[in-house]
Amino acid sequence: MKKTIPVLAFILLPFLGFPQSWSLDKAHAKAGFTVTHNLISEVDGYFKKFDASITTSKPDFSDAVFEMSAETASINTENEMRDGHLKGDSFFDTTKFPILVFKSTSFSKVSGNKYKMTGNLTIKGTTKPVTMDVTLLGPNIDERSKKQILGIKVTTKIDRQDFKVGTSLASKTVADEVELRATGEFKQN
Repeated sequence: MKKTIPVLAFILLPFLGFPQSWSLDKAHAKAGFTVTHNLISEVDGYFKKFDASITTSKPDFSDAVFEMSAETASINTENEMRDGHLKGDSFFDTTKFPILVFKSTSFSKVSGNKYKMTGNLTIKGTTKPVTMDVTLLGPNIDERSKKQILGIKVTTKIDRQDFKVGTSLASKTVADEVELRATGEFKQN
């Protein structure tokens, strides 16, 4: 028995710290935004088509890399006329820039299940660093698949003008500050 433990440890040693990948459960996820209109009301929107993944080799997720992409033409604010305007040249220009992308460069624990994530966000061909607040829930075991699952909520605020989304004339009716929010469940692969 005493010899079994060191042999088992030696066999498992190469797998310790091995990267784990987590894929998004799209049925339990949403990527959206909120912006103030006419300085008095908020308009919410989201992207119907998006994907995300997490890769980490540490159980505390301190080395996690979070990647997310969304199809800009899938934008939905529950108003066809507004959605058409947002898909146009002056906002997302979805024909020329069909995808927006985020990839984290650092992920650090603040306290408990709260983290700060920094990374590069690319919208309309412009890449800027952003820092996001992250809440991790879990991991837990999914009763159906018996795989580990993880919940995540990410929030930040950006200036849409930094990414050339909308004209400065639009600033009279649409605020420059946009709140981004993504939530979702991830399953360990």
